[in-house]
Amino acid sequence: MSSAQSDNVLHAIAGAGGGVLSMVLTYPLITLSTRSQVESKRAHSTVLDAIRRIIQREGLSGLYAGLDSAIFGISVTNFVYYYWYEWSRTAFEKAALKAGRSRSKLTTLEAIAAGALAGSATVLITNPIWVVNTRMTARKRAVAPTGEKAAPSSSSGNLPTLQDPTGQASTKAPSTISTIRQLFREGGIGQFFAGVIPALVLVINPILQYTIFEQLKNVLERRKKRSATPQDAFFLGALGKLVATALTYPYITVKSRMHVAEKSEKKRSVFESLRKILREEGWAGLYGGIGPKLVQSVLTAAFLFAFKDALYAFTATALANRRASAKLKAT
Repeated sequence: MSSAQSDNVLHAIAGAGGGVLSMVLTYPLITLSTRSQVESKRAHSTVLDAIRRIIQREGLSGLYAGLDSAIFGISVTNFVYYYWYEWSRTAFEKAALKAGRSRSKLTTLEAIAAGALAGSATVLITNPIWVVNTRMTARKRAVAPTGEKAAPSSSSGNLPTLQDPTGQASTKAPSTISTIRQLFREGGIGQFFAGVIPALVLVINPILQYTIFEQLKNVLERRKKRSATPQDAFFLGALGKLVATALTYPYITVKSRMHVAEKSEKKRSVFESLRKILREEGWAGLYGGIGPKLVQSVLTAAFLFAFKDALYAFTATALANRRASAKLKAT
């Protein structure tokens, strides 16, 4: 494996590790945000009400519904994204040096192109994972607090109560395997690519995020005359994600609703879904759950960039020391 290829893999591994750590730390906010996005107008509630309802019905574990598939998803997503992003970055930097440019750092347009390539590849490869995760996170269960009867499905918002093969309400949380089987029954392979069009549109989110991050990082390194630290990456990553999420949130809402749409519901295009939400719920419907989503997204991105840089530095140093030790032994 060439040194450039090896470096790309190191970035990919560090990105996957950083993504897993940041996901575990912020997952309850992901649960709250996803449920806020897919609730019907009738079931709309405040974040505190949602927290109380989930804990009463499912215990603290309800805030971590679908965490196993989310960890797998984020590790694969970040590995693919960072590999292709670093591959694209290296290609642009080499081209810049061949063209005689004084600095090899990515320009804004190059950063956008690298993000678009990496983001598109990531969406196509990982969309099925996130369909399963969103379905597991958002699905409501007919589990009532001790001593109370389970609420009828007619009062459960727009997500139906889980049922077992006999048609009775299930008191068990759905497993990853059972969710995959249910998706197959609903629409075959195509069901796993529900929402792929808005997901591709949402590639603009990481494009904005990483472009802002890279350009601010370049400015910081020029002014401070040093490399960015994990602490710098934490704050720059948070700022980049804040801007990107605020601008793209309506599409995030549409994507989540498409993931949990039932087979019996009319299939709508992205723009039809947008119009339906605006007609029935107004602009507020497109920004349902944005509070916890912004907090979660910003914190996740901040931790991701900080952990990723720290893991990359640690892994690269350990690998360099191992190679140096091997050379000494060989001599």
